[in-house]
Amino acid sequence: MLRLYHLLLGSILLVSIPVGAKFVLPQFSPPKEIKSSAVVKLPNSNEGNIWQKILGNTAAAPTNWQVAACEGNAPLLCVSSKGKRLGTVEINIYPLTNNEDFRKKLLAAGIPSGSQVDYQSSQYQTQVLPVLKAWVADHYAAFAKDRQSQYGKEITFSAYPPQPVPIGKLQGIRYGFAGLKEQGGVKEQHIGHVAFDGSKLYVITTAFDPGTQTGKFEQLENLAIFQPYLYAIASDLRLP
Repeated sequence: MLRLYHLLLGSILLVSIPVGAKFVLPQFSPPKEIKSSAVVKLPNSNEGNIWQKILGNTAAAPTNWQVAACEGNAPLLCVSSKGKRLGTVEINIYPLTNNEDFRKKLLAAGIPSGSQVDYQSSQYQTQVLPVLKAWVADHYAAFAKDRQSQYGKEITFSAYPPQPVPIGKLQGIRYGFAGLKEQGGVKEQHIGHVAFDGSKLYVITTAFDPGTQTGKFEQLENLAIFQPYLYAIASDLRLP
């Protein structure tokens, strides 16, 4: 019953969010890498998987599922059941020093580079949230432009309205989009969280997408079940 409940919940969330825009997506070819404004990320640490440090004390998971940092240095969170991996969640960290476009957005919002950030300040949250929403809008636009330039109209691009959410101690944005088949059904679905701590941009992503190499679920059903638990995990991260 719990599994069915969360599957229905994920399906309701998918269809109830209004379509932000319609663009062309590939039906059979894997998507090309999309370059966002955050173009240089921190390399994998020799100290191990970063999820080991930032995962909250209790990783939320459905009954009989396990959530833990994957083995190795890759920044992946593993979701499994009965010893079988169902999917992964990826985190990438982008230093502000290598992200000129995001620095310009911050300056335009009145947040100079290198400034001390009071994460709990309502003034800071008022300033930083529009910057993060602008980052999401750029991400959507780059993704949609790539799809428009390459493929036909078999699939439409449906963008979810960005939502302010806590990501650890940071105020962040939850975003996502889906590729909907013309004949019905979901070709791909992406879920993301983005937050900024004053010096680094944190981007947490997972998807149901055959063209995605890491941070993905093999089955849409499992992503739908895990979706509300991912939201809980993001809110409980040890960030910054």
